[in-house]
Amino acid sequence: MNAQRWHGHATVRAAALVGCTALVLSLTGTTAQAGGRDLGREVLAAKDGWASQGTGTTGGSAADAEHVHTVTTWEEFKAALKAGGDAPKIIKVKGMIDAVAQGCEAFEAEGYDFQQYLADYDPAVWGHDTPVSGEQEDLRDASADNQGKAIKVSVPSNTTIVGVGENAGILGGSLQIKGVDNVILRNLTIEAPIDCFPQWDPTDDNGTGAWNSEYDGVVVYGSTHVWVDHNTLTDGRYPDSSLPKYFGKVYQQHDGLLDIVRGANYVTVSWNSFEDHDKTMLIGNSDSAAADDAGKLKVTLHHNRFEGIVERAPRVRFGQVDSYNNHFVVTKDQPFGYVFGIGIESRLHATDNAFSLARGVSAAKILKKWKEAPLTAENNYVNGRLTDLIAVHNAEIPEETLQSGAGWKPTLRTQVHSPRAIPWLVDHRAGAGRLC
Repeated sequence: MNAQRWHGHATVRAAALVGCTALVLSLTGTTAQAGGRDLGREVLAAKDGWASQGTGTTGGSAADAEHVHTVTTWEEFKAALKAGGDAPKIIKVKGMIDAVAQGCEAFEAEGYDFQQYLADYDPAVWGHDTPVSGEQEDLRDASADNQGKAIKVSVPSNTTIVGVGENAGILGGSLQIKGVDNVILRNLTIEAPIDCFPQWDPTDDNGTGAWNSEYDGVVVYGSTHVWVDHNTLTDGRYPDSSLPKYFGKVYQQHDGLLDIVRGANYVTVSWNSFEDHDKTMLIGNSDSAAADDAGKLKVTLHHNRFEGIVERAPRVRFGQVDSYNNHFVVTKDQPFGYVFGIGIESRLHATDNAFSLARGVSAAKILKKWKEAPLTAENNYVNGRLTDLIAVHNAEIPEETLQSGAGWKPTLRTQVHSPRAIPWLVDHRAGAGRLC
C-alpha cells in the first residue's frame, strides 16, 4: 500500500464553503463568527443529543497550554494521545496523517507468503468443513497482530481530537475509544483501515466461505459522553469495488466505519458524512451482550449524510437510538441492503429524515428486521414524499412484520428541521471541512 495524497471531494467542499456564511445567516438570523475560532475549545451544546445527558461532553476544552498538541505524523499523534494521561488535552491534526505509510509488507511475519496461503487453503484442497489452521494461518495471524499494534490507538478520557482546516485527518488508523469518558472528534477525514491480512473462513456464508477482516475506523467501546461531529468517514482510496476476489469471494479488507458497542452510552453523532462503505455502523455488536448493553447504548444521530452505504446505518441492538434529520442517499447500481437494522431489544426512534432512493429501489428496504423490537418511524420523506416506512415495509415484506411504537420520546434535541429541507441542508454542511 503506497501513500497517496488525499483529494477527497475537494470541489464539493469548496462549493459548500462558499455558501456557508449565507447558510448560517438564513437559518439563525445572526451574524456568522469571523476569525479567531478555536474548535478545540468548543463543547457540546446543552440538549444536543444523548451525549449532553448528565455532565455533558466537553472533551479536552479545559486543557492548559502544555496539553495542546499539533501533530503532522502518526508517531506524533500516538505520542500526543499518551502524554498527560487523562488530563484534558487537545490534539490538532494538521494534514492527512497515514498510519500505514510504510505499506502492508512492514507488518508481515517472517515466512508469511500470501500465495502459499492461497495454495494451502484453496477449498479444492482444504474443503469447507473446518476452519483453517497450520503454519501459514499462524503466520497470517502474527502479521495481523503486528498491524493491529501499529494502527490501533487508545483515546484517553477528556480528549478533543480536531482537524485543522479543510483537509485534515487520518488514513488507515483505528481510533479506540475504550472504557473512557468525555471525548470529542471533529473536523476529521477518516479513511477506513485496510486489513492487510484478512482471514479465510471456509465455513462462513452458509459453507461457501468468506474473507473476514478487522479494524473499525472509530470504535466506542464501553465509553460514555462521546461527541462525533463534522467528520467524513469513508473507504476513500480503497472502495470495495477495487478489491480482488479469491476463491470466488471478495477479499474483504474493511470492517466498520463507526461502531458503538459493549455498554457504550451517551453518544451524539452529528453532521458527519458516511461514504462508500458496506458495514457502516453497529450500535450493539452481539445478541448475547445484554449484560453489557441493556439500558445503555443511548445514541443520537442527527444531520448526518449517508451515501454509497450498503447496510447498518445503523444496525441497532438494545439501545434507545434517536435518528432525526439525516439524509440517506442510495445511488443507481450501488449495492444496497438496508438502512435501519432492527435488532434484539432495540428501541429506535427515527423521525424527520430524508431518503433519496434511485429508481427501482423500494422504500420497503429502508428497514430490516433481525429480531422482534418495536420502533417509531414518523414524518420521514422518501424522494420528497411523506412515507410511512413501517407500513411500506410490512406490506412488501410481510414475513418481517415490524411493530410501531418505540415506547419513548426523545427530549434531547436542538433544532429539528423540516425533512423536506434536509437534503440541501445536510448535503451542504455535513462532513469535514464544513464547520460554519
